[in-house]
Amino acid sequence: MTRVTLLSQADCALCEHAKKVLARVGEDHPIEVTEIDLASPQGRDLAGRARVMFAPGVLLDGRPFGYGRLSERKLRRALARQHT
Repeated sequence: MTRVTLLSQADCALCEHAKKVLARVGEDHPIEVTEIDLASPQGRDLAGRARVMFAPGVLLDGRPFGYGRLSERKLRRALARQHT
């Protein structure tokens, strides 16, 4: 099971896109998604440590994966590598 942390914010079209991508990928890969508001103290702390410049930010098992528009292909490749 891969823990996915999604750093998101309100009224964010890219965040909504990321949620849809994670839902689709979750049908094929064992992931557990935790969403954290980027404006919260925990969200700001995580974003600073992961060098997330803007929402949405994605961490895989606590490690920075990316921010901005989430690539479904890149995410699937990363998850496939973790589970081989």
